[in-house]
Amino acid sequence: MRLLHTMLRVGDLEKSIAFYTEVLGMTLLRRKDYPEGQFTLAFVGYGDEAHNSVIELTYNWGVDKYDLGNGYGHIALEVEDVYKACEDIRARGGKITREPGPMKHGSSILAFVEDPDGYKIELLSPERKD
Repeated sequence: MRLLHTMLRVGDLEKSIAFYTEVLGMTLLRRKDYPEGQFTLAFVGYGDEAHNSVIELTYNWGVDKYDLGNGYGHIALEVEDVYKACEDIRARGGKITREPGPMKHGSSILAFVEDPDGYKIELLSPERKD
């Protein structure tokens, strides 16, 4: 078994694709409309789906906002340098919600960024220990 993808429902598909590709540097791997079901799926990631886990962005036609609830946590991305990644993300218009620094009660260097729908994305350095 392997992890294929994580699905997020989004309110503005174009804005979400732009965030994940232009701000976080992912690639739009595929996109398909399903007129009978009135939804569109777009898959983004850092590599092909045959060898990498990706994110499925689901846009239900006519729905522009979701209640994220309190059960969802975050997506985690490994970055070479958390401080530099935050500078780059901020320069590309991304919203940093937790500035880079050590984890509370731990030693990992991390930060959090928020996508257009409010989903949290954790940035972690490769040398994380916690």
